Amino acid sequence: MVMEIVCPAGTPASLRAAVTAGAHTVYCGFADETNARNFPGLNFDRAEMREGIAFAHDHGAKVLIAINTFPRAGDEALWHRAVADAESCGADAVILADLGLLDHAARHHSGLRRHLSVQAAAANADAVNFYADTFGVKRVVLPRVLSVQEIAAINAETDVETEVFVYGGLCVMAEGRCSLSSYATGLSPNMNGVCSPASHVEYHDDKGVLDARLGGYTIHRVQKGEPAPYPTLCKGCFSAGDKTGHLFEDPVSLNAEQLIPQLQKAGVTALKIEGRQRSRSYVAQVVRNFRAAVDALEAGLPMPEGMLARLSEGQAMTTGAYKKTWR
Repeated sequence: MVMEIVCPAGTPASLRAAVTAGAHTVYCGFADETNARNFPGLNFDRAEMREGIAFAHDHGAKVLIAINTFPRAGDEALWHRAVADAESCGADAVILADLGLLDHAARHHSGLRRHLSVQAAAANADAVNFYADTFGVKRVVLPRVLSVQEIAAINAETDVETEVFVYGGLCVMAEGRCSLSSYATGLSPNMNGVCSPASHVEYHDDKGVLDARLGGYTIHRVQKGEPAPYPTLCKGCFSAGDKTGHLFEDPVSLNAEQLIPQLQKAGVTALKIEGRQRSRSYVAQVVRNFRAAVDALEAGLPMPEGMLARLSEGQAMTTGAYKKTWR
C-alpha cells in the first residue's frame, strides 16, 4: 500500500495547491485558539473550510481538521463547537490532543473519525492502545523523539495507524510539554495555539546588527546580510559561561525523505509534512517531491535525492531523532 502523504494548508490557496500537487490528505485548522498554528492571517473560517473540503473531495483528497490545543477551564464551548463544525463541514477526521475533548468527541460525534495529535505525545504502544480502546482513536501522530526502530516496536504492538513527521520545522521538545514560549510571552503554545506569537516578536537594528527578540528577550543577533531566523527559544543563540551558540538545537529542518523505505518497513501508514505557516508555492513543491518519492518506492524505483535542500530552514537539514543523532 502507498504511504499516505499528509500535507499542511494554512490558507485556502495552500489547500488547493497541495491537492493539485498530489497530496493524498491535507490538514488545516480553524482561525482561532483551537489549533496549534494560531497565527494572524492563517487558517480557515467556516465557509472557507466547507469550500476547501469540497474542493479536496472533488479531487480525491481528504481533509483533516486540527483541533489540537488544550481547552481552558470554563471555555470548553469553543473547542466543542470546533468539533461540531468540523463534522458539519465534512471533515474526514479531527486531530485531537486533550483527553476531555477526545471523550466529548467520542460521546457526541461518534461518527467522526478521531486522530490523536502529536501534542498528546503518545510515545509507546500502551499509550497508543489506551487512546484507541478508550476513545476510538484510529490514527496516532507520533512525537518527534522516536527512532525508526522504536516506531517499528510500537507498530508491532498495536493495530492503530501511525503517522510520522518527515519534513519541515523541527520541535526539539516533547510536543505538548514545552513551556519555554509561555515563560517569555505569557501565552501557551499548548493552550493559546502558537509558539512565539507574532504579537511578541520584535526586530531592532543596532548599527547594522539585527536583534530578534521574543517577549523582550534577545534570541538572535545577526550581522548585516546574515539570515535572521524566526525567534523561538529552543533554537535561540545564547551565551552560557564562555560558550556562545545554539544550546538546545541549531535552526535546521527535519528531512527524512531518505528514510521513507525504512519507515514503510516499520509499518508507518502516513508521512506528515510540517508547514501550515508556509507559502502555497512552498507547499506545492514539497508535496510534489514527496509524492514522487512514495510513487518511486511503490514502483520499485530508486528514491530521488537532494530534492528539498534549498527549502530547509537555514539550508541545513537533520533526521532528528529517527537516527538518534541529536546532541
